[in-house]
Amino acid sequence: MTMGGDLEPTNVELRYKIQPRKSDTEQALAGNDFDPFALRDNEHPTTDNETLTHLLKASLGTGILGMPFAFMCSGIVMGIFSTIFTAFICTHCSYILVKCGHKLYYRTRRTKMTFAEIAEAAFQKGPKWCRGFAPVAKFSILFGLFLTYFGTCSVYTVIVASNFEQLIAHWTGTAVSLRMLICAMLVPLILIAWVPNLKYLAPVSMVANGFMGLGLGITFYYLVQELPPVENREFVAWHTLPQFFSITIFAMEAIGVVMPLENNMKTPQSFLGICGVLSQGMSGVTLIYMLLGFLGYLRYGSDTQESITLNLPIEEWPAQAVKVLISLAVYCTFGLQFFVCLEIVWDGIKEKCKKRPTLVNYVLRTVMVTAAVVLAVAVPKIGPFMGLIGAFCFSILGLIFPVVIELIVHWETGFGKYNWILWKNVLITFCGIAALSFGTQAAIKDILKAYTGTEENVE
Repeated sequence: MTMGGDLEPTNVELRYKIQPRKSDTEQALAGNDFDPFALRDNEHPTTDNETLTHLLKASLGTGILGMPFAFMCSGIVMGIFSTIFTAFICTHCSYILVKCGHKLYYRTRRTKMTFAEIAEAAFQKGPKWCRGFAPVAKFSILFGLFLTYFGTCSVYTVIVASNFEQLIAHWTGTAVSLRMLICAMLVPLILIAWVPNLKYLAPVSMVANGFMGLGLGITFYYLVQELPPVENREFVAWHTLPQFFSITIFAMEAIGVVMPLENNMKTPQSFLGICGVLSQGMSGVTLIYMLLGFLGYLRYGSDTQESITLNLPIEEWPAQAVKVLISLAVYCTFGLQFFVCLEIVWDGIKEKCKKRPTLVNYVLRTVMVTAAVVLAVAVPKIGPFMGLIGAFCFSILGLIFPVVIELIVHWETGFGKYNWILWKNVLITFCGIAALSFGTQAAIKDILKAYTGTEENVE
């Protein structure tokens, strides 16, 4: 009892007490003089708009071109609700990763952390039983991110070269070696990889968004021509719904760029919130995904191809322009995807390269880009294998790891009223396991399809 006769809160009441946005507990743990956001020192910080531009480019990749096919797998009505659900889950996982990062800034007195460092700190500051897993968690995330994004860089190289191969063959009537075109991209890719930081990469992402926007605009022009009634399309397709999720999750997922973007912000507090950078970006991305998927399936029905550009008439110059614009957009996106790989490797070796860090950094960039191009030349059909790696890595890194981190961070303070955080994360974990299963199944089918067919246009 207090002197006023009020009951002191019990442990149970404290456990379920709603925490404020900036927890006083976290501030007290670090000391009242510590503000990680005010003390953050970035030589070239990015503004909110620049961060939003990067986020849009990271989420609006080539995967969006498969949304009409995904809608064919789900049905035209089910596709709308399923896209919203998938976007909500992916966005929420990114949100809780950043939110846990902000909590751990105070607990560790650090001003910024990578995805892997957040996992390591969460395990180290968590209950005793999980502290020994901290190094394993950090290594698993670093390995998964590097494998996925380095492979993505190689796939992007193949995508750009393949589009130009098709256009050159159409214009000249002469077949061109795909491997030769990939090799020809080495110098342009090295140049874009030499952009020193995300601040200077923002205009490149803006140009990429412009190219992608023009390409999608022309695509929408084709899609709205001679639209049939909605009743002519299947509303719900339960038997192929898993394939919808395997396409959509891995098209939308951008967990690898979330913390690099937050770490480079001038005002990192603006990344979260209902009207924050993350919410704004993913809301726009979701709307575009739904619109393209809906119109693409409505226009072409059961004839919808795995990439909507394959449905466009290649003999018409606007359709050819789409291929050029999307290829240029993918090329400009290479720098952002490459930045994730570079950050992982550079963080591991920079303490050993203090004499000439700038020279070593640029040599590292050149070597890594060359390795990505060599991989693309050696295995031009790397796409299906990257689908398998992406299915494995993105489902675990993008969906399962963030909720595990959140559970450990809240282990001591509780999971909210009725343990809602726990039950919510159990549901997301099931979604992650389902994504892993569906994505792996779809990727294996793609591998079998690619390697049991003809090997044309590779030599």
